[in-house]
Amino acid sequence: MRGKVGLVIGLAAGYVLGTRAGRERYEQIKEQAEKVWNLDPVQKQVAKVQELGKSALLALPTALWNGAVKVTKAATTNGTPGERLDAALDAGKDATDDVADAAETSADAAEAAVKKTAARARGAASGSGAKRSTGGSSNGK
Repeated sequence: MRGKVGLVIGLAAGYVLGTRAGRERYEQIKEQAEKVWNLDPVQKQVAKVQELGKSALLALPTALWNGAVKVTKAATTNGTPGERLDAALDAGKDATDDVADAAETSADAAEAAVKKTAARARGAASGSGAKRSTGGSSNGK
């Protein structure tokens, strides 16, 4: 995914930098990108991704806190110091797994939301691109 995005960005930058129209073409591309970004479907998806990010950020501290509580309880149970250490280590391993699961779940949900947003943005961009292409030449020839 990152490679494809990097390739597209690289091609776009090369086109803008290599074009004879230069600044004028850059402004046209920038204007179209802003139009797509400001479309209602794109902004709705942006809001969803933001909310998902907030909820994902809340999931990790909760998992960390729960893990710390488990380790503390295990370390303060009755028994010999060795038994308490073993219980704390086991609780720490379980807590590590819980944090990893929470992080993976958050990352998967974020990735799905980003893919959905990108697909809708492409659909909106192709719709605005069709409208733009019927406008005629901008160079006055």
